[in-house]
Amino acid sequence: MKIIDLEPGDPRLESDLLPVLSELRPHLTPELFREVYEAGHPQGLRFSAAYTDGGRCVGAAGWRIVNNTSSLRKLYVDDLVTAAVDRSTGVGHALVAHLDTHARAAGCHELNLDSGTHRTGAHRFYLRERFDIVAFHFTRPLTAPDDAAS
Repeated sequence: MKIIDLEPGDPRLESDLLPVLSELRPHLTPELFREVYEAGHPQGLRFSAAYTDGGRCVGAAGWRIVNNTSSLRKLYVDDLVTAAVDRSTGVGHALVAHLDTHARAAGCHELNLDSGTHRTGAHRFYLRERFDIVAFHFTRPLTAPDDAAS
């Protein structure tokens, strides 16, 4: 397995990574994904793609380094997904290890993420990967779901 960090404009973002990412984020169109990455990259957003030895993308991670008062410096994972047909084959573990390496190199004190309450399979994976449940995440919608796509 090979994991590659993809920069904005890399055609593999849409041809390889987006189909896998869409399994987690089905609302992302190619246009919306481009907009998000172009706006998010200056804010630190990065994407990593996991490939099989045969060159097929089987995993995706969206992440950023964040400085804040609670953890000082952390690597925050926006997205972490393995293609459904490739789950339980070590892809997620390899992506977490890749992100851990980035976090340590950047002097981070922790690696963290949020996960939807309904994603119990993902929660089992995160606990196996030695993530702890340390907080509740609260959301206050400011727009109707249909407004967000406009």
